[in-house]
Amino acid sequence: MHQRPKKSLGQNFLIDGNLQRKIAEALHLAPDDEVLEIGPGRGALTRHLAGACRSLILVELDRELARALEIEYGDSPEVRVVNQNILQCPLSSLCETPSDLKVIGNIPYNITSPIIFHLLSRPRPREIVLMVQKEVGERVLADPGSSAFGALTVGIRSVAAVARVAKVPASAFRPRPAVDSVVLRIVPQRPEPLRPEEEEALRDLTRVAFQQRRKQFQTILRGEPAGGFSRDQLASLEETTGFDLRRRPETFSPEEFITLSRALRRLPSLDSNPSSDPSA
Repeated sequence: MHQRPKKSLGQNFLIDGNLQRKIAEALHLAPDDEVLEIGPGRGALTRHLAGACRSLILVELDRELARALEIEYGDSPEVRVVNQNILQCPLSSLCETPSDLKVIGNIPYNITSPIIFHLLSRPRPREIVLMVQKEVGERVLADPGSSAFGALTVGIRSVAAVARVAKVPASAFRPRPAVDSVVLRIVPQRPEPLRPEEEEALRDLTRVAFQQRRKQFQTILRGEPAGGFSRDQLASLEETTGFDLRRRPETFSPEEFITLSRALRRLPSLDSNPSSDPSA
């Protein structure tokens, strides 16, 4: 399979055999596993997966590469090639039990975040191993208080545990990208830590907070986008949570964001609290 990489699809093919093996081994495959590989390309990881699991689903957007994979694995009944955009494929359309699925992929840098959040939509797979741009990996793994910590960090780590598997230099690819990469293992929490409505509220809070990340949280919460809470309401919130809302959003851990979001949902609205003064 020698197709030239297509820049329009963000194709960078992994050519380092040792790294290919290490990434595939990060899934800890068992013979009865069902695996989804995103963007198999020329099959660098595929050849380490095929035959090692019960079922292997290859989702490849490039029609020529998908056809080449169909030809190469035509005699392997456990391998199925799907020529589609992964962002348009709910996991439930690819297999019967998405919650048992293991996912692996070397994904295009330009759609990394959408793919991660697509995979973390319910029902979530059992385990995800993805190669991402180094900068994105640093954001996902960032500690509270660091400049890399943000909405992406909270969004992923509020529902999953994340660990670094390997660093991948740009020299391991052809064509060589401008940046290094990192392989992440993302393991969704079981049972689900949040109800669907709690996740939605957390996403809304996180988005508003990090759009104004340099402001104190109390200032953000008093603004209309976050709910326009009054001084009295915020004082009650501080008492309930024990948080100092003069802190900036980037200093709140994912767990603290969850606590704050839940407490905000329990606060009486301004409409049902006539004694509070929105202009106070």
